[in-house]
Amino acid sequence: METKKEYRYVTLRACPQKKDEAAKWFHSKWGVPTEAYLACMNAYLKKETEYGWYFCLDGETIVAGMGVIENDFHERKDLTPNICAVYTEEAHRGKGIAGNLLNMVVEDMREKGISPVYLLTNHEEFYERYGWEFFCMVKEENSDNQGRIYIHR
Repeated sequence: METKKEYRYVTLRACPQKKDEAAKWFHSKWGVPTEAYLACMNAYLKKETEYGWYFCLDGETIVAGMGVIENDFHERKDLTPNICAVYTEEAHRGKGIAGNLLNMVVEDMREKGISPVYLLTNHEEFYERYGWEFFCMVKEENSDNQGRIYIHR
């Protein structure tokens, strides 16, 4: 009989020792330079911004994560802040982890007086399950691609 995993959901402020590991983990998923993640994470840890970083841990291993930034590489600078870098390791998908993290981020932002929040994606139907609404199509920066912007009010 398989035992149910106990995942732990944390902010970077709750686990600042994860900063370097997390920046490398996000870089490995999205290709954005590790230094860019570290700059955002350091600003959050120093309380220069309330735009945070959120993780799901299996033991001490990061299995999912996301952050909040001003703009997620799209041309609509007025649609801010953006949830970014949403990723769940393949072996941990289908267990509600991303939904739990999304809800955690939305609630954390709302408690700080930050609402609505936006999200750029190419997925359809996934985010609606967690209270997100399609808002508009937007041109991605340095690309001819159009992405879908979702809003959570």
